[in-house]
Amino acid sequence: MACRQGMDYNPGMKKKVIFVCTANYYRSRYAEHYFNWLAGREQLGWKADSRGLMVGFWGNLGPISHHTVDALQRQGIPLEDQPRDPQPLTLDDLAEADLVVAVKEAEHRAMMAEQFPLWQDRIEYWHVDDLDCAEADEALPHLEQQIHALVERLRGVEGNGESYAKTSRTGILATSQPSITTGTSSASPKSLRSR
Repeated sequence: MACRQGMDYNPGMKKKVIFVCTANYYRSRYAEHYFNWLAGREQLGWKADSRGLMVGFWGNLGPISHHTVDALQRQGIPLEDQPRDPQPLTLDDLAEADLVVAVKEAEHRAMMAEQFPLWQDRIEYWHVDDLDCAEADEALPHLEQQIHALVERLRGVEGNGESYAKTSRTGILATSQPSITTGTSSASPKSLRSR
């Protein structure tokens, strides 16, 4: 399993957040691109990627949702000419990330428990609905608010000299920040400093 040892000793190395949704087609892809655009604008030392918990379950949906593409274009956020196909979440992804955010707890906690039981309580959960519960013009602005709050929180961590480094032994996130509230549930990035 790959592990990014020594991240605290290389301040130029960007930390990694992975956004997780069901198909890695709509919400998590929007979160990935929006976060990277915002983090770049804010000069935050973080980069996002995204994955899905049920990639391929509905067949080949194509590379990315038109709702995601349309919303990114309206915001003026660039998107590659040939977006990649959705990718499934793996144990390596979890181990290599500094922070993992599943975009809807009611939907994704059970999937995490089934697929990655040792990780279900080690990630952060938000409350952003999929298209079966909310239109894109309602869900994506809510996702943007969550991302802005996350960027502010990460900026505060960087500004205080705190670290989101994890131990290679546990893969648990490290921070001395207090518990954070996302939506209606409280989540805390669980911590152990790299030793």
